[in-house]
Amino acid sequence: MAEKRRKLRSSTVVLGGMGVLAAALSACGSEPDRRCVDRDSYTYDGYKIVSDKNCKSATPGKKRRSGSSARDAAWYYDADVSRGRADHGTFDRDEAVDRGGFGCSGSGSGGG
Repeated sequence: MAEKRRKLRSSTVVLGGMGVLAAALSACGSEPDRRCVDRDSYTYDGYKIVSDKNCKSATPGKKRRSGSSARDAAWYYDADVSRGRADHGTFDRDEAVDRGGFGCSGSGSGGG
């Protein structure tokens, strides 16, 4: 019995290729994952994650009033998150972007 091979239509190949290209471009243009953390709260398992509103109203490096929940809140990018704490990330957004993804250009280190 002779096997019949099914030929892929050119439109199927083109659409599949466009999907791969779209995935590559969206991975490159997306924002890195970020968490708002209290920079003063570091322990062996990372920084305490606080409400995003603390980072939206905070100036990096500027201490807030002692009565607020996060005295020194800042965005922490590409961190490992566990039990309300974030670790092994970076406070530098550009460094987080340079770590790159599929199809991204740059000289990222590939690690933390």
